[in-house]
Amino acid sequence: MRANKTWNQHVVKKENKALVLETISEHSPISRADIANVTGLNKGTVSSLVNELIEEQLINESGPGKSSGGRRPVMLLFNQFAGYSIGIDLGVNYLLGVLTDLKGNICFEKRVKFNNLTYEEILEEICKIVDSLTTSAPESPYGIVGIGVGVPGIVNKDSKILLAPNLNWRNIELKAVLEEKFNVPVVIENEANAGAYGEKKFGAGKDYHNVVYVSVGIGIGVGLILNGKLYRGNNGFSGEFGHMTIEVDGAKCSCGNEGCWELYASENTLLKNAARAEIKAPQDEDLTLEYLMDLAENGDADTINLFKDIGKYLGVGINNIINIFNPEQVIIGNRMAVAEAYMEDSLKNWIHEQALWFSQKDLKIDFSQLSTHSTALGVAAFSVQNFLKNSIHEEAQAL
Repeated sequence: MRANKTWNQHVVKKENKALVLETISEHSPISRADIANVTGLNKGTVSSLVNELIEEQLINESGPGKSSGGRRPVMLLFNQFAGYSIGIDLGVNYLLGVLTDLKGNICFEKRVKFNNLTYEEILEEICKIVDSLTTSAPESPYGIVGIGVGVPGIVNKDSKILLAPNLNWRNIELKAVLEEKFNVPVVIENEANAGAYGEKKFGAGKDYHNVVYVSVGIGIGVGLILNGKLYRGNNGFSGEFGHMTIEVDGAKCSCGNEGCWELYASENTLLKNAARAEIKAPQDEDLTLEYLMDLAENGDADTINLFKDIGKYLGVGINNIINIFNPEQVIIGNRMAVAEAYMEDSLKNWIHEQALWFSQKDLKIDFSQLSTHSTALGVAAFSVQNFLKNSIHEEAQAL
């Protein structure tokens, strides 16, 4: 009985300490008295937990704050420089790595473009980026607290990559490989889930509780924030809307299905449509999104129409999602978000004409504020979240 009581005390203390740290992180600078008011904990408990967090260098004391009568209180700050996190967005034809502090501010970033690399070659590029960002990290008490990787594919609850069709990956244990090499905790997450979390925490979704994030790159993924929380589904496979059928007897998809949404509304589709329209890149180079954006910005009508078509087909799929989930907000992100000026009208017109009128009430359709960084910031934030939770958990168990 005594052991159970002691264990329960440890659990309560861990939860209280996490609550105090979260309160300081969200409201700093904040006084001990205000922490007690916000959390409902008594002042003695708050003072004890604050002292531990100061000792662990997760928070700092700053100068006195304003007084409401009596002695001016000492203010507390979250130590966002106690450690650093690495977030990697693994695209089909690029890698973007960011080094962030514990508040998600980007300190350094590194980007690599590639085409048709094997798993082993991509792994090598990931390791180079991690090494580079680790070397760039300033001195800190905890160093690199974790690595997060956003992957364009289906990831189960154990972080195993079951299928990434556009990379031709099946049953890949990337987490174990990276943890063995770098000896830090690794998070593997579907890139659209990570992007949704990034937008909710740092971007256009901050003020909304029911958000659909549509990641439009070589393929299409969807991340869902429902009632303020990331929805992963029963086994972690939610959001595979890129592979919903929008064209019966349509083209064959790399997933094995036919008529998938991403065959009609992705960056890959844009490039194929441009090649069919005989739009040629200079000096026999490969067509790229960046080149087509240059043409559009210089007023090329054919290219602008290609973007408009993508916008319309994005509207087709988004309309289905709106009717299913009735969200407050839809955010279009990833690489194709740069074409907002050319896709927005056709996308919104389709939704306005096709979506059920009551589903459109109070609905906002936005393009990403974080541009191409949503996923990398999201997985970096997952690593920070796990670090803070686990460091408190370990300390509580050691009591």
